[in-house]
Amino acid sequence: MTDDTLIDPQDSLERQNQKLLKIVKTLMRRAEASPDTTGVAYAQFERAVKLEEDVQARTRELEHALDLLNTSNASLAQANAEAEAARANLANAIETVQEGFALFDADEKLVLCNSRFGKHMRDIYPLFKPGLPFENYVEIVSGSAYLALPDGMNASQWAERRMLRHREQHVVFNARLIGDKWIQVSEHRTRDGGTVVLQTDVTDMMLIERQERERLLDDQARLIKATLEHLDQGVGIFDRDARLVGWNRRMGELLSIPLRRFHLGLPFRTIFDQLSRKLAFLNAEDADTLANWAAHEGRRAPLSFEVDLGADRILAVFAQHMPDGGFVISFSDITTERRALRAISEVNETLERHVQERTLELQDALAEAERANTSKSRFVAAASHDLLQPLSAAKLYMASLETDLEDPDQRERMSKAAAALQSAEHIIGTLLDISRLDSGQAAVHLSPIPLGALLGQLHDEFVPIAKDKNLRFDLRTTDVTVHSDATFLRRILQNLIANALRYTEQGRVLVAARHRAGAIVVEVWDTGLGIPPEQQAKVFDEFHRVNASVSPAEGLGLGLAIVEKACHLLGHPMKMQSEPGRGTRFCITLPVHTETPATTNAPQLAPEPTAPLAHRIVLVVENDTELRDAITLTLENWGADVLACGSDTEALELLREIDIAPDIVLADYQLDGTATGTDLIARLREIYGPLPACVISANRSDDLKLQCETLNAPLLHKPLDLEQLRTILTSS
Repeated sequence: MTDDTLIDPQDSLERQNQKLLKIVKTLMRRAEASPDTTGVAYAQFERAVKLEEDVQARTRELEHALDLLNTSNASLAQANAEAEAARANLANAIETVQEGFALFDADEKLVLCNSRFGKHMRDIYPLFKPGLPFENYVEIVSGSAYLALPDGMNASQWAERRMLRHREQHVVFNARLIGDKWIQVSEHRTRDGGTVVLQTDVTDMMLIERQERERLLDDQARLIKATLEHLDQGVGIFDRDARLVGWNRRMGELLSIPLRRFHLGLPFRTIFDQLSRKLAFLNAEDADTLANWAAHEGRRAPLSFEVDLGADRILAVFAQHMPDGGFVISFSDITTERRALRAISEVNETLERHVQERTLELQDALAEAERANTSKSRFVAAASHDLLQPLSAAKLYMASLETDLEDPDQRERMSKAAAALQSAEHIIGTLLDISRLDSGQAAVHLSPIPLGALLGQLHDEFVPIAKDKNLRFDLRTTDVTVHSDATFLRRILQNLIANALRYTEQGRVLVAARHRAGAIVVEVWDTGLGIPPEQQAKVFDEFHRVNASVSPAEGLGLGLAIVEKACHLLGHPMKMQSEPGRGTRFCITLPVHTETPATTNAPQLAPEPTAPLAHRIVLVVENDTELRDAITLTLENWGADVLACGSDTEALELLREIDIAPDIVLADYQLDGTATGTDLIARLREIYGPLPACVISANRSDDLKLQCETLNAPLLHKPLDLEQLRTILTSS
């Protein structure tokens, strides 16, 4: 209580009023008893009046609080009455439920139950009181004398299993009681987490179900018996004690045992002993295996074998385990099948002899064809090599005449002769490609190739031909790197474009590269004559030409044959669509290279000549006199000083004699005997250091390419490409 307060605020209103009244009376008494001349009495009187007003205010508040308390008590009493009424209504409602009903709250405590709940277990019924935990309820039920526990299960095991089911969201199961009675127990969850348990007497339903099951079993037994009698196999059914419980007539017929000897309960061992005297097991171990299998008490794996019954019958025996521990044995007559198999085996042996003889003949024919193909390939390669030697010489001589002829008529003739030589060179090169692809000696060197640069080169190469025929020649490409063999891919696209221009008289030729499903598709379109349907399957044959009027100089019909063989070798799918009178479309699908183009070493265009050959010493080693003279004349016209030799020995002696190292070596690969230009270049580099060198040859094998790459010496094929030769010499 503070100094300026006459009463304690912590006191109740009644206590405070009592104190205030006492203070007022005391002050009034003192005021009346002693006269006051100073006015103190009046002040005390005023204070008393003020206290009186406070008392009256506190009294009113107390009366208001009492009114509120009375109202609350009345409401509480009404609510309690309503709750009791609701509880009574709920109890009456669940009492009308025909099943046993019990409600457990969220804390697994029994709230209430009706009189039918647990009535089937009179020994524990009085124990179901509100507040009973669910776990105790289960424990009480498991110990009831009225509960028929399943075989092999005690009360604690049943209670544990019941609690496991209680954890499920919804539970429904049947419980068997003594006296062959059944109740169905179901659980349902309430919204607040409680549990409702219902008990329904299903004894009548179980009885009906059992009767129906027995009737069905009888029907099934009759059906099974009828089915067994209609089977072509003999069937015997044995129970878990290996006693006969079912059989059919066919079993007796196949085993030659009278049916009167079969009866219910006949042990399998008795039947087995009878069979052992009549049957001959093909494998002596099968008899012991079958006896042990039938006597085994656990699960059995299926068993099958064959037996002979007399001299003219073969039976297949199959034994199968059944879920109840019994087993079924079936017997099938397979005599006809075995005889047929025996006959087929004899026929197969005869056929195998014929096939083997025919195979040997075919192998001989195949070997002969392979020898012929190899011989053809060697002949084509050798003949092409021998043809390319004079072609190279002729091209070089004609190139040397280019600056000497002034008569326009003579220059035109020379140009036509050069074109004829170019056609011959193209034909020989095509024959070499076909030979390599047919012989299987064509090796593939896959590398990243910038497709845009390659298509750009081919477009520039064929633009003059398109202009001569007044054709529109368009290119639509994309900046992408593909994974392929540069040489074969160039030849494939080159042949397709050349064919499109050759067989198109008017209109347009389009080369387009498009992205499609993670790959690149290169398409070559033309508006030419098209290919008739009856010839579309033949266009890839060698020497087949759709337009027979085309001269051999314009092609021998080998272009598409090379395209198909090269695409197959590289694994690039190719499609063709053609419509007579409207044109043809070829599609080649190429894989995209996954690395960035910056990491590739793709082939590039040969650089333009950057320096003259004046005063440069070139050592030429060529065993063909005419070609050597033609190369010498050409190089001298370009301003070079040429040292021409016919063999590797002559070249070494000449350089030793003049004691001068050449600026560059130009050597033929195949020299006299076993000498090669690559060996000569290696020898010269041992003597004079890293000399620039170039190898020329008509050999287009991959082995030679690899040798030249290892030697770091460019390889030029015959007939020589003069621009390429000049580029290599001037850049070395």
